[in-house]
Amino acid sequence: MAPKSKANSQFPIPAINSTTKTPKKTHTLFENTTKMSKPNTTKTQYWLLKTEPNSWSWDDQKSNNNISKWDGVKNHQAIKNLKSMHLNDLCFFYHSGTKSRCIVGVVTVIREWYEDEESGGGAVDVKEVGEMRRIVDLKEMKKELLGVKGFKEFGLFKQSRLSVVPVEEGVWVKICEMGNGYEGDGFNDGECDK
Repeated sequence: MAPKSKANSQFPIPAINSTTKTPKKTHTLFENTTKMSKPNTTKTQYWLLKTEPNSWSWDDQKSNNNISKWDGVKNHQAIKNLKSMHLNDLCFFYHSGTKSRCIVGVVTVIREWYEDEESGGGAVDVKEVGEMRRIVDLKEMKKELLGVKGFKEFGLFKQSRLSVVPVEEGVWVKICEMGNGYEGDGFNDGECDK
């Protein structure tokens, strides 16, 4: 599901510099000039990856050189979504569970789907882009996303048990605005203006 239109937002999406493998600032919204192991010829897609914080948290992601193998997914639809990911797609990192239901950061796909004998299935590799400047919780999303294009199809609400869901561009932009963007988005990396 590739987004078709560019949204108007103050929060640009970073491109990844292939030599440093760290986000570089860009001033064009959703500009995708990324090249890592192979050129990305597709438009950036947006996803949400759910994890229980006691199994794999944002802190675990950061302490693991910011890179992780996203494996252990068993649901067929979630696996199909993982297989649909391309290099440099952006994913919200979502803490699920009873104590915490919120988006805490953003990761990018650095290795597309591959078979992984170690886990007995497949995986994609993701790398931290940055932490949300303000955590966006589930209740707030349900309230603030009403009327946003793609809200009704948003898998977080429509298929709440699914661990990997696509995110429409309009929903992505709105959530980024709600969280005042994220570190590494190329916008206001020092402090947030309000």
